[in-house]
Amino acid sequence: MPKLTINGQSIEVPQGTTVIQAAKELNIPIAHYCYHEGLSIAGACRMCLVEVEKNPKLQIACNLPVTDGMVVYTDNPRVKDAVKWSLDFHLINHPLDCPICDQAGECKLQDYYMDYGLYTPEMDQRKVKKNKAVSLGDRVVLDQERCILCSRCVRFTKEVSKTHELGIFNRGDRSIIATFEDRPLNNNYSVNTVDICPVGALTSKDFRFKQRVWFLKDFDTICNGCSTGCNVKVSYNANGVFRVRPKVNKEVNGHWMCDFGRDIYKHTNKEYRLEAVVEKREDLSGATVKGKPVALALQEIGKNLKQAKNIALVLTAQYTVEEYEAFLNFFVGKLKVSSIYYWKNNETSFDSFDGLLIRGDKNPNTQGLLKAAQKHNVKLLPVTEFDKSASSFDFCILAAPENQAVYPDITEKCQMFKKSNEVVCITSCYNDSYNGFKWQIPAKSFVEKDGTFVNFKGVAQKIKAGVKIIPTSVSLEEVVYGLTESMGVSI
Repeated sequence: MPKLTINGQSIEVPQGTTVIQAAKELNIPIAHYCYHEGLSIAGACRMCLVEVEKNPKLQIACNLPVTDGMVVYTDNPRVKDAVKWSLDFHLINHPLDCPICDQAGECKLQDYYMDYGLYTPEMDQRKVKKNKAVSLGDRVVLDQERCILCSRCVRFTKEVSKTHELGIFNRGDRSIIATFEDRPLNNNYSVNTVDICPVGALTSKDFRFKQRVWFLKDFDTICNGCSTGCNVKVSYNANGVFRVRPKVNKEVNGHWMCDFGRDIYKHTNKEYRLEAVVEKREDLSGATVKGKPVALALQEIGKNLKQAKNIALVLTAQYTVEEYEAFLNFFVGKLKVSSIYYWKNNETSFDSFDGLLIRGDKNPNTQGLLKAAQKHNVKLLPVTEFDKSASSFDFCILAAPENQAVYPDITEKCQMFKKSNEVVCITSCYNDSYNGFKWQIPAKSFVEKDGTFVNFKGVAQKIKAGVKIIPTSVSLEEVVYGLTESMGVSI
């Protein structure tokens, strides 16, 4: 392994490592725009200049392989001056619109200007004007004036999505990023181009102008949009969750996530949520009432469960391993329930895969549910068989899907569940199809609880509660605790 020294710090790295990668291992920052770990090397921005001893010219760190005995400087006056002038060229035609730019607070032009620039512009010519707010597709907007032609987005559509919508057109200072005339940027991974854009040229239509980033906090979790289990960062504040972006995990999702996964934050916010217990009265009016404390509702449910002779469980694979353990320990281990049904999101497309990240199994914890069932010697019956015995069930306990958008058969299945005498629906989101159930209990969403998801490969990944959106909501574990207290059953 070659050994080199960067700014006086020594490190050994594998053969083929570049200087910019070695510097990252030492936590030594090197300015760059076009370089990205998940893409090929372009060497276009000329920002990552470093000085190498015995080499008369500065070199670009992104494309310079390490050699044994190499001595590198990234922060001496010669390097800083070169980076400053490179930055000056990038900013010659850049618009002075930082106050209204959606990238403000996350922009590497701003960051590097403060680190290397701080100069007075010397251009006496007018800036080249280009098109603003160009719609590239359903999800992405381009401001051509802000673009520094790093080509990250072009390389992404060529190398990762392999959809080839983007290219660099024209020459010189008239060069622009654009889509081919008959090919809008509508692939299933298009918003990754926004993530990797180092300036404010590409912005997401969904997030655009909704929040300034300095008003947001982030926490790490796992996407619950499918069984891939992409690692993600969730951005939120007191008003709710505003966006989801990929977090690098080279073993699971690499640097990327799909566009569908970016929408999972929406159903966690208040406007979609069940905020209080909904109870259907058993008198002649059949009216529904809201607001009963969850603990009190679980006490009443527990009392009725004591009298029940035939109970059914309906489970979806959208809950954590810990929740399944608690549920099966109680209902199978203590109450000896044997009618346990597994509700998949879509039988026909369940096993499909697009070759990159998107899977037809739209649940984050299918493997976790199957393993928990195996551990407790439970045979999971297909939900299509529920109808055969529906009218015989005194109780149906439904752990409803959190991400309802991927369950197109909710209305149909709920009509089937209603044939049971009493349905307890544990759900994070409101749905008209649940009207008529005896009980609706507000459940925590995946951003509000700790636990484990097991992806399609069997990789167990932890989720952690990052934000509390519905204070009255409960996990399946808490449902079990409430029922055991009212029934006097120990677990």
